[in-house]
Amino acid sequence: MSQPKSGFEIRADLLSQAQDMLTANIDREYQTVFEWNSHNPGNEKELPLRTINAEDVIAVAKQLNEFVNEK
Repeated sequence: MSQPKSGFEIRADLLSQAQDMLTANIDREYQTVFEWNSHNPGNEKELPLRTINAEDVIAVAKQLNEFVNEK
């Protein structure tokens, strides 16, 4: 039987999931623009200039934590 996770481990997991989600969202945005540009020569769109910062990751992790703690 596995040991229950500590609060630190749970927070670390939530931060990792949040970062992965944000990165995946940016990757999808880029892929959408790449796809558009490959099918619309002469009418290309610029790639979005998006970055992920600590505040973004923490905000998403808090949302995930709120969902987990719902009763």
